[in-house]
Amino acid sequence: MRFEAGTDIAADAQRVWAVLVDVQRWPEWTASVRGVRRGEPGPLTVGATARLDQPRLRPAVWRVTELTENHAFTWVSDAPGVRTSAEHRVLPLADGRTRVELALTQSGPLAGPVGWLYGGLLRRYLRLEADGLRRRCERG
Repeated sequence: MRFEAGTDIAADAQRVWAVLVDVQRWPEWTASVRGVRRGEPGPLTVGATARLDQPRLRPAVWRVTELTENHAFTWVSDAPGVRTSAEHRVLPLADGRTRVELALTQSGPLAGPVGWLYGGLLRRYLRLEADGLRRRCERG
């Protein structure tokens, strides 16, 4: 199952990237995340982990598997029967704005039932994250 959300932001890509990778501060700008605890100090890098607390979901540990500085990162979280991969892309636009694309992909034997049960919630959380990121970055 795959869920997606995106938005255009009236801010440059460098600013959007800086806000996006500061994952510990996500609870300040999205209601989809109650708390974040990084597994290690320093900047977000491949192998870095973070424990996310989200309303109506079990806490999950996410591990960064791919990162292209100033452009994209992917992290994964494993639960019994389901692997969730979350992609975060920052795309500069010609007019100085930035396009952000978020995607969540679930795989594994329980991905179908989990997607069916939680699909609406996951779509809503992606939308909250995209819209919250836009508001935070446009505030200056």
